[in-house]
Amino acid sequence: MSSDIGRDLGRDMDQIAPETTMLRTSEQMPERTIRVTVVGCSGSYPGPDSPASCYLVQARDGLRTWSIVLDMGNGALGALQRYVDPLRVDAVLISHLHADHCVDMTSYYVLRKYHPTGTQPKIPVWGPKGTAKRLANAYDLPRKPGMREEFSFRVYKLPITVGPFTITPYEVDHPVPAYGLRLEAFDKVVAYSGDTGPIPVLDELAADADLFLCEASFRSCDDNPPHLHLTGAEAGEIATRASVKRLIVTHVPPWHDAQVMLGEATKAYDGPTELAAQGVVYDL
Repeated sequence: MSSDIGRDLGRDMDQIAPETTMLRTSEQMPERTIRVTVVGCSGSYPGPDSPASCYLVQARDGLRTWSIVLDMGNGALGALQRYVDPLRVDAVLISHLHADHCVDMTSYYVLRKYHPTGTQPKIPVWGPKGTAKRLANAYDLPRKPGMREEFSFRVYKLPITVGPFTITPYEVDHPVPAYGLRLEAFDKVVAYSGDTGPIPVLDELAADADLFLCEASFRSCDDNPPHLHLTGAEAGEIATRASVKRLIVTHVPPWHDAQVMLGEATKAYDGPTELAAQGVVYDL
């Protein structure tokens, strides 16, 4: 089934996200461009240089700029405001319900519910089954209504349409229900592994991606537990098999030297490769 919010969102842009006096968006995007901004990339918990996982993916069609947030981990909402007015976010996609990927939704709930311009219209939030309950519990809210008056919670189905984006979720290998995400618009592809251990579906998720945000939380030299995370070498191997055009190694925990993961990835993949860094912008 398709979840098509493009028509409804495009019907009245001012109803989605009113202007605020704190607008901090960057320069105008060219039409038919995808922009990916690394809002947070620290693995498992915030680090000294970055919040936990959060990525802003934007595309401009003939009408306006559409803004999607992938994950909202610890500390992400503060940094997000550098790159987009949070009242102009069109949708949030939560890869899984570990705190380092979703807990700042509690702050986003406060922002939307108590904003001085008034309670904001609902926006869609996609996530695994139980997302609404998890976030209500995180803020000590009763399950009903929880955050359902601020967010329209939806479980991942195929496909998802948000403005010009078509988004395909892939179930990945993690201790809780978790998804990687493939976003397509204007013949460009952004692939996001989410948190996952090695699993064949990652090759399909990342196939021919223009930009592959791939986690690498483990070092190959360690005795790593299964069904949890990838090494830098595994990230590079996936990028090679999937023929991605650019690999961004992300979700490295602060207790590791990220250069180790990067070195592993570049040995396994000979295309453009770099470490994710807070504030870096990619235009596709």
